Parts: sequence; structure tokens; C-alpha cells
Amino acid sequence: MARQTVAEQYVDLLARAGVRRVYGVVGDSLNPVVDAVRRHDSLEWVQVRHEEVAAFAAGAEAQLTGRLAACAGSCGPGNLHLINGLFDAHRSMAPVLALAAQIPSGEIGTGYFQETHPDRLFEECSHYSELISSPRQMPRVVQTAIQHAVGRRGVSVVALPGDVAAQAAPAGGAELATPLDRPTVRPADEELARLTELVDAAEKVTVFCGRGVEGAHAEVMAFAEKVKAPVGHALRGKEHIQYDNPYDVGMSGLLGYGAAYEAMHECDLLLLLGTDFPYTDFLPRDVRTVQVDVQPERLGRRTQLDFAVWGDVRETLRCLTPAVREKSSRRFLDRMLHRHVHALEGAVGAYTHDAGRHTPIHPEYVASVLDEEAADDAVFTVDTGMCCVWAARYLTPNGRRRVLGSFVHGSMANALPQAIGAQFLDRSRQVVSLSGDGGFSMLMGDFLTLVHHGLPVKVVVFNNSSLGMVDLEMMVDGLPPHGTEYPHTDFAAIATAAGARGIRVEKATQVREALREAFAHDGPALVDVVTDPNALAIPPKITTEQVTGFALSASRTVLTGGVGRMIDLARANLRNVPRP
Repeated sequence: MARQTVAEQYVDLLARAGVRRVYGVVGDSLNPVVDAVRRHDSLEWVQVRHEEVAAFAAGAEAQLTGRLAACAGSCGPGNLHLINGLFDAHRSMAPVLALAAQIPSGEIGTGYFQETHPDRLFEECSHYSELISSPRQMPRVVQTAIQHAVGRRGVSVVALPGDVAAQAAPAGGAELATPLDRPTVRPADEELARLTELVDAAEKVTVFCGRGVEGAHAEVMAFAEKVKAPVGHALRGKEHIQYDNPYDVGMSGLLGYGAAYEAMHECDLLLLLGTDFPYTDFLPRDVRTVQVDVQPERLGRRTQLDFAVWGDVRETLRCLTPAVREKSSRRFLDRMLHRHVHALEGAVGAYTHDAGRHTPIHPEYVASVLDEEAADDAVFTVDTGMCCVWAARYLTPNGRRRVLGSFVHGSMANALPQAIGAQFLDRSRQVVSLSGDGGFSMLMGDFLTLVHHGLPVKVVVFNNSSLGMVDLEMMVDGLPPHGTEYPHTDFAAIATAAGARGIRVEKATQVREALREAFAHDGPALVDVVTDPNALAIPPKITTEQVTGFALSASRTVLTGGVGRMIDLARANLRNVPRP
């Protein structure tokens, strides 16, 4: 019986690690691996049109499952195209193993056709990047790569020359001993005792949550109830903490809304839970601050801390909540809840007035209707830019919905590729891509991937013929927008020509029916909504210099807020406030 090739051994190791598909574009140096995937019972090769899409798709799958996902690119330009999606996956803590095929091993270092050095190039966007130059390296290098990706939550890259991939693998060397489940991290007793003292000493406690509160919703609610704390969140914490939350005061940051900013600045103790919130200007400088995070390198890197706690949020709160004294006064909490409702009520008027009849269509209205019509367990993928604003303010979390975006790396064109990975994971689950016309057109070729594989992704294009967020950034600097406009494009016609369902929407009265038609369609569909290019958004707190910039260049710009169904949730919370 013939021994396995290195390529076959690699593919077998992927399968043992739980990988079920490999996203990529075929190329000569990659051929042995692609053929090994073809012949493997448990793995599928997913052909995409651009390797960047392969990396984004793998990253999306890994974020949704927490398990290892894989992508691959051929030598030189092929694997170089992976880099942007891998940066996003790495910064999103998505466990992804990327195979960067390499030129023939004997030619490395000679300036050969398509020569690059992927083991060096991918160092910045990976925990581990290594070249396999001998079949004897294969099992240990790949196992090490998997351990780094899974254990440290991020990207590993293996560079493999095509000729080495085709060689026979050494016998008996492909055992995989990789733990795939993460342990919990509990703070030391001394840390918990000190944290308990800080909480007990504070009269007004505010909790601010990031993505690290995933799986800890009940624990955060129990803690907030005991210490009467308002609970705010960053964008990546929204889906995990806003739902079923009677202490919710909204979101802080550039896309923020509500009273989170005030609650953070007017408390005695700010508890940062599982957040690497990057916008230091929105963090208080004169409030006692404690940060809890399972990633110790994140502690204190955004703001000066009075105390740092290394631990899982859920495990930390399970230990902390029984130890702290229950606070009797709700005065601070209730004041922040009232302020939150007041802030949302002021923002609502910016988009509700005649929105259903406005032409061009208010993008806020589109997002609001989309939130109402989408499935309760939908996965939303969101382009960077104004789509992030509409998603942050209008998509209502419920504990079952998921929202993915390039929220840390901030790349354009992420939504469609991430939707591909999400839909491959579960073809029966509704996946909706909120795409800007700029982001969609950047990687539009992979709309064909939806058609090719019959993926029922629903793409909603906010078509304002401009780079809306860049417009906003230029206005902040007092500059007239330039180089941000696109010619008028009928994306619905393009979708139809590609073999998908294309629906063009130019009137607000058509929005709801168009979305329903797309969701009912058994296959890929694109809803091309012509939206108002003057609909921009500003954060709840801006500087005098920023206001001056707007005054110089935004005389005709509609600066809108809007919060969708969140106002109903906030009003409901007020109804639950005990009356004296």
C-alpha cells in the first residue's frame, strides 16, 4: 500500500482538527493539496474568485463556531491575496489555518517566477508562520500551527512548496494531539478580594462590555442587579449583552448612542469587561477603572487602570457576584436609564419623520425595516463604513442573531465574503449581507461564488453612489468631499445577469416588499436600494473642532441618528423602574 503524500497527510490533519472545508483558488503549486481534498471523505474544496474572500470566509466560519477553519492560496500572488482577510481574522481572534503554497523548494532564494517568502510576509497577521522544506517537518509543524491558532485564537500560516507537497510522507508521524476546547481562567483569590473591596467601596458602578462577555449574559445581569449598575457596551459587545437587559444604557464610541458615555463618566467605579475598546477619547480619565480580560496583554493598554484582573468574564463574575454587598440605592441606575430614553427619543425623530415617503430613501429606514423582516436567528455581515452605523443602531439582538464585521481591522468589502463563510456553515440559516456600494463593488466578483455554489445569501446594497464614511471623515476635517463619488450603477441588473434574483428599489414604499421577496427566494438574491448620500451619522459626543469642520462643509448634509426598536426596549426598561 502506497504511503500518504505530504499533501494527503496535511489534509488528514485538518480533518482530524475538525476542519470541514478549505476556501481558496486553485493554482499549480497548490494542486497536490487540492487533489488530496478532492479525494478526502470529510473535506470540501470551496472555490472562490479571489483569495481575499477565502480568508474572510474562513474567518467568518471560525468566528461563528469557535472552531478551526482553513483557507489556501497558491504561490506568490495567490497567497499574497489572503493577507487582508487573514489580518481581519487574526485581529478578530478567529482560529484560522492558512496554507500558503510556495514555489519549488530548490528555487527558493533565486528570484524565481512568482517568488515571495510567505513565512516572513504573514508574521504580522499570525501567531505562527513557518515554511515546511522537508516531509519530515509536516506533522509537527502543522500540529504546532493548529495549536497556535486554536489555543491563542488567531491565524497560523504554513508555507508549503508544491514539490514537497507531492512527496511521500514519513510513516507513522501524523498523530494529532491538539486540545480543541479552551479552559476557563479564574482570577486568584487575592485579586477577587481586592476587586470585591473596590466594588463595595463605590457608590455608583458602571459596567461596560465588549465581545469578551459572550456566553456571560446571565452573569453580567446578576452582577448589575446586585450592585444596581447601568450596563453599556462597545459595538462588538452589542449582540451579546443588549438583549433582555433591563440595565442597558446603549453604546459608546464613534457609532454610539444613548447614555453609555454619561454612565461611564459619572460613576465612581467603571468595570471594563472583556473589551479592548480602542477609542480612548471616549473613556473617562478621572474615574476609578478596573478591567477584566482573559487576554492579559490587553489589560491597561487603552486607559490607566486602578486594578487589572486576568480572567474570563463569566468565571470572574461567578466568583465576584456572591462576594460583593448588595447595593440598596438605584438612584444612579435610574437616572442613567431615564437619560438613555431621553437621548434615544431625541435621535428617533431624525429618521422617523416621513421616512416611509422620502426619496432618495433614508438608509436608516431600510435598516429599520430589515431588522423587522429578518429572521430571529439571522446572521448579519456588515460592511465597514456607514453600514456599521446602521447595523449598530438598528439591528436588534436577541441572543440568537449574530453580527459579523471587520470591527477591529476595519477593512472595506468584508460583508459579502463573510456571508459566504457563514452560509456554507449552515445553508438553512438566513444570512444577510449589509453592503455599501463601495465595499460590494470592490469584491463584486465573488457574488458569482454565491451563484456557483447555490448559496442563498441575501445581499442588501445601500447604494448611495459614494463612500459615505469617507465623506464624513473629510467633513470632520473641514474639507469638501472629493474622490468619493461613484457613477450610477444598477447592481440589481448585474445580479440578474449573473443568474441571481436582482431587485431594484428606488422608493421607500417598495422596501418592505422587496426584502420579503428576497427572503422568500430560494437562492442568492440582491436588493439594490438607492439611498440618500446625504444621510450621515455623528457620534453622541464630538469635539468643538469636529463641529467646526462640519459647519464648514456640511450645510446641506443631513446628520442623522436613529435607533430603531431600541427606543421601545429602553422605554420598557423605564416601565420596570420601581416607583417610590
